[in-house]
Amino acid sequence: MTSLRPKPNALIWLLLSALVIGLDQLTKWWVLTSLPEYTAIPVIEGFWNWYRTYNTGAAFSFLANAGGWQKWFFTVLAIGISGLLAFWLSRTPRADWRTALPFALVVGGALGNVIDRQIHGHVVDFIQWHWRVYYWPAFNIADMAVVGGAIGIAVFGIFQGEKKAG
Repeated sequence: MTSLRPKPNALIWLLLSALVIGLDQLTKWWVLTSLPEYTAIPVIEGFWNWYRTYNTGAAFSFLANAGGWQKWFFTVLAIGISGLLAFWLSRTPRADWRTALPFALVVGGALGNVIDRQIHGHVVDFIQWHWRVYYWPAFNIADMAVVGGAIGIAVFGIFQGEKKAG
């Protein structure tokens, strides 16, 4: 007789999301207790600074000066996307790391920044990359997780599409 037990789903990958949130919040606590505001502290001269700054918007300060409603918009958007990705994880086989890993990174990063928005009213950013006079907007661990997850979703999605097509 065969067992009707369902195959394990990928919700266990949400532990990675929790790890991202923890690391993100720990680094932001360090920044808020150790770094001066708006002062570049070189890590690698000419390339990388610690630079404590704040973002009330989204990527590249999108909607940063929108008057305050964006805090709730980005909170609802992040929670909605995280919920959808968690639902998809519940439908994903546990061993499918090419799907689960990027989803978990996006969830962790999105919720890490939601915590900032709700506690501080803005996101704490502190990693600043630059080359000579060209500066990339400051970012944080949560941002890195979201970008890494989005890249993973795109790259692994392309490769999975090629397998299905062939």
